[in-house]
Amino acid sequence: MHSLAKLDHAHIWHPFTQMRDWLMREPVVIVKGEGAVLHDVRGRKYLDANSSIWTNLHGHDHPQINAAIRRQLEKIAHSSALGLANEPASLLAEKLVEAANPPSVVRHPRLEKVFFSDDGSTALEVALKLAYEFTRRTRGKPARQKSLHAGRPKFLSLQGAYHGDTAGAVSLGHIDLFHKAYGGLLFKTDQVMSPYCYRCPFNRAKPERADAREYRKCNWECIGQVEQKFSLRKKKGDSYAAFVFEPAMQGAAGMIPQPATWLKKVSEIARSHGALLIGDEVMTGFGRTGGARLPTSRITKGLSPPTSGILFGCHQENVQPDFLCLAKGLTGGYLPMAATLTTQNIFNAFLGEYHEFKTFFHGHSYTGNQLGAAASLASLQILQSDKSLRARQKIETVLRDQLDSLWPLPNVGDIRQVGLIAGIELVRDWRNREAFDLRERAGIRVCEAMARRGVLTRPVGNVIVLMPPYCTTPIQVECTVKALWTAIVETFR
Repeated sequence: MHSLAKLDHAHIWHPFTQMRDWLMREPVVIVKGEGAVLHDVRGRKYLDANSSIWTNLHGHDHPQINAAIRRQLEKIAHSSALGLANEPASLLAEKLVEAANPPSVVRHPRLEKVFFSDDGSTALEVALKLAYEFTRRTRGKPARQKSLHAGRPKFLSLQGAYHGDTAGAVSLGHIDLFHKAYGGLLFKTDQVMSPYCYRCPFNRAKPERADAREYRKCNWECIGQVEQKFSLRKKKGDSYAAFVFEPAMQGAAGMIPQPATWLKKVSEIARSHGALLIGDEVMTGFGRTGGARLPTSRITKGLSPPTSGILFGCHQENVQPDFLCLAKGLTGGYLPMAATLTTQNIFNAFLGEYHEFKTFFHGHSYTGNQLGAAASLASLQILQSDKSLRARQKIETVLRDQLDSLWPLPNVGDIRQVGLIAGIELVRDWRNREAFDLRERAGIRVCEAMARRGVLTRPVGNVIVLMPPYCTTPIQVECTVKALWTAIVETFR
């Protein structure tokens, strides 16, 4: 075993990992990255097929981001945001506000204020606390409170939701495997069914060899369930403070895509009941959900028609949340940094005289970190370039074409793609959708077989995730899907 692997075994506790299994084999120790390729300590190369757990946008060792960080290092690496401002964070906030309010999207509410933090969990924690306190201040106390908990702002999120690992973010989540053990630490939130077309109890369609969204037979019962939740809350003389969602696709729930118009319809329901909208774009933001198009004046032969170059999943349904939570790809996958964008109206609720103590009492040591902000500014510049727009269009199309080759495999139940995110659900037999028991480690075994073929990714249960960096070439996409095809055949024979 390599000396670095020995040190890892001796001292490191890995996230979401059964360490007993981990200690039974030598881990892959990464020492270098170039574009979409990772190099390990033994000189082996791997395609980074899930962008290092959904974070890397433009590839590793990107010269433009590297240069931005070096330039900032020559000035200052970090100074506190508590009582001080700084150059790159101010410039980044301006650019994020521009990106969060594209001209083609409904302009109300306008997102104007940015609170920086460290990662996706903290971005959601900020939104949660702001929504809670804003609702408490603006709605006031009910005339009659039956208990200490009566009248407290309440939240609604989706079945299978995952919004992070801090206590508040975990309270918004509904994955028992991750969250049940911490039940005693959490506050209660409500859940409503997600639009999981492939396994929806209301979908009357028999399995076909296509994305379940394309052949579903239902009456939008999933939307009716949302309406029912809000109506029940109203009958209790209350309403939700906020409805929390991942737009376009739920990640840790199993890469569950939303059928067209679902998000728009449920957002309208939430708004009609006075609830705020919290859009968790930690995974889906910065172009992951597709929609990359060149402006009309720069259309190249063979490329798709132009749109406005939307960067966020919620905007593809013309939905503007009251809180937009960003992380992961914010810095291009280089440094931990997050942002929670919100409205002037919510910001105003925290203004007052010092002695009123209406301040938002929340913060992080590295809020607005200069290195992270510099990397983020460079990443946004790359995202908005013609080269990146073309690359994302091309990868999205090539990935869709390549994934079609998996349909003949009997253990492939559903293939769901949203932009540059794909989830391939493994089953015993596609004809009856029978799921593998998680104890069988079906997804893990397939990913291990892929790693032996030079492709790295990580499953979500029985769903294999493919989320390539935007610099991935068509040939690399083809190699990734071929490795998956072979791994499935080898694993299930």
